[in-house]
Formats: sequence, C-alpha cells, structure tokens
Amino acid sequence: MKPFSARRGGGAYVSLDQLEARLLANLAAQVAELVRDGSAEPVGPQDPLEVLVGLGEGPVQPPDDPVLQRLLPDAYRDDAEGAAEFRRFTEQGLREGKVRNALTVIESLTAGGMTQDEMQVSDVEVDVDLDADQVQAWLRCLNDIRLSLATRLEITEDDDRRSAIPDNDPAAVLHDIYDWLGFAQETLVQSLGD
Repeated sequence: MKPFSARRGGGAYVSLDQLEARLLANLAAQVAELVRDGSAEPVGPQDPLEVLVGLGEGPVQPPDDPVLQRLLPDAYRDDAEGAAEFRRFTEQGLREGKVRNALTVIESLTAGGMTQDEMQVSDVEVDVDLDADQVQAWLRCLNDIRLSLATRLEITEDDDRRSAIPDNDPAAVLHDIYDWLGFAQETLVQSLGD
C-alpha cells in the first residue's frame, strides 16, 4: 500500500491494488455487520417526551461480545447507573455512526474502481479520493477495524508476541493485517498535516 497524500480542503488520496481494496472493504463490512447484528433491543416503555424529541429507549447493559464491548465501551467505569443511563441514550446513535463510517469506506473504494468479482484479478488500481468528511469516516472506521482485530488477537499496547508467532501460523497473517491497517491509519493522519 502506498501512503495517503493530502488534498486541498482536508481531503486525502491513495491508490490501492484490488486485493488491498477488497480486504479493506471486507473488513469494513464485517465491522458494520457485527455492530448492526449486535444491536440490543430497546428496554422498557418509552417516555412520550423522549419520543417527541427523538430520544429513544436503548439498551442499558453493555454487549456480551468483547469486540462490541471495546467498540461501545461504558461511559463511566465507576458508575454503573450513570453508564447504563448514558448507554440508553447514545448506543443506537454510536452503532449507526459506525455503520455509516464503514459504508463510506466501502462506497469510496467502489467509486475508486474496486471490482466486486473476487475471482477477477485486475491490475487496475483503486484510486480513492476523499473529501474532508470521508477522511474522518475512514479514520473512525480504520480505528474500529483495528480495535476489533486487537480484541480478537488479544493485542495490548506493549504486545511484542508477533515476533514469537511462526510465519505459517494463521494468526501471523492477522497480525500483519493489523500492522498494515496501522500504516494506513498513520499515513492518513499524517496527510492531514500536509
């Protein structure tokens, strides 16, 4: 993958090969599916005033899935009641935002020339040209993907287990993807300063 380049007005540009684009689209789709499918049902009767101003009743318990717990953490670690109340009013919006970010990534890859047929090998690069809003969606989605992988792989800040994993271990590939996504995220952030 080539690094992102800056565009005027806070935008960014990158060229990916078809395999990179498909991998990124697949990972974004998986995060969107996890966030969408893991939606909890609203609890309790809805207050008429809350309905009137657009505040629906949402879940009050954190999700069971460790990845969803990481993507949708409690707002208050030392206040279960406050965390439940905060979650009730914000979780659905957070989920919808994460799905929108993932869809923005997929749509911009498709607009850039990503082919849908995985059996078709193409030398045509995928040219992704992002405006400032799309850059922010990409950054948030890349972060969500990396947090998801880190949770599944049990990667921590001071993790140096990658060097101990044999190259033929399937986990090595996932660690390499995690690092690749980190490069993408880092160069996208750097392009904002250019």
